[in-house]
Amino acid sequence: MGKKSFDIWFSILYNVHRVLKSNECEPWNVSDKAQDEKGVGKKMDSADRRYVRMLIDMLRKIDYIKPGEIPNIDLYMDQVTTFMDKHLESSKRYSEDKLLTKTMINNYTKNNLLPPPEKKKYSKDHMFLLIFIYYLKNILSITDIKSILEPLSEAFYNDKEEDINLEGIYKQIFALEKEQAGPLAKDVIRKYEKAQNSFSNVQNEEEREYLHRFAFICMLSFDVYMKKQMIEAMIDLGMKNPDKKEEQDSKENADKKKKEES
Repeated sequence: MGKKSFDIWFSILYNVHRVLKSNECEPWNVSDKAQDEKGVGKKMDSADRRYVRMLIDMLRKIDYIKPGEIPNIDLYMDQVTTFMDKHLESSKRYSEDKLLTKTMINNYTKNNLLPPPEKKKYSKDHMFLLIFIYYLKNILSITDIKSILEPLSEAFYNDKEEDINLEGIYKQIFALEKEQAGPLAKDVIRKYEKAQNSFSNVQNEEEREYLHRFAFICMLSFDVYMKKQMIEAMIDLGMKNPDKKEEQDSKENADKKKKEES
């Protein structure tokens, strides 16, 4: 690995490790005793348990579009938006929110995130890509999403090979994400319990309660921030192994030099 690439990856991993190390704790159930790293903590009261259960229930209600639910026939634009709105309804913050509109789909096509429809119809592969875009756009810019999905579309869109097409990729990703539901719920509980044990020196109960919520939100936000930084670093490095990217850059520079000399 080149020194520059190694330094970048080492810096990212070292800082993530340091953050995670400072927040190490053992998993608990919702009804267990909340503890800090020294094993000293307070017991969650019934209000705390209800609050945590509400958050976990919200996580459980967030549904995913299962591979088998995606139609095997091509769909018109209205059918696409209706399908997405129905199957991702649990993701809405407000009932009037629009998850996917005609304008959005047209913009994705104009920006080369999505291949154009065939005879105004969208295939199953279009649907897979739209679902990826839907989830990625919540944390990444359109430019970054394009960097991620463009190679995917070029290599696998409309590919009929059974073991390496967009449907197979979607199924693998869906399975990987499904496995994260349990660990994610435990992580939310750990963060909540840590937040509840913070600011113990604040005497005013209303202020202390607010600071508990604030600490909880900050811990969740910091987790998202760190992961977003890692994703952006991977995109900036070219979505490839740093060694291979460095090798490719060297080859491109050599080719460019040859052209200039000839």
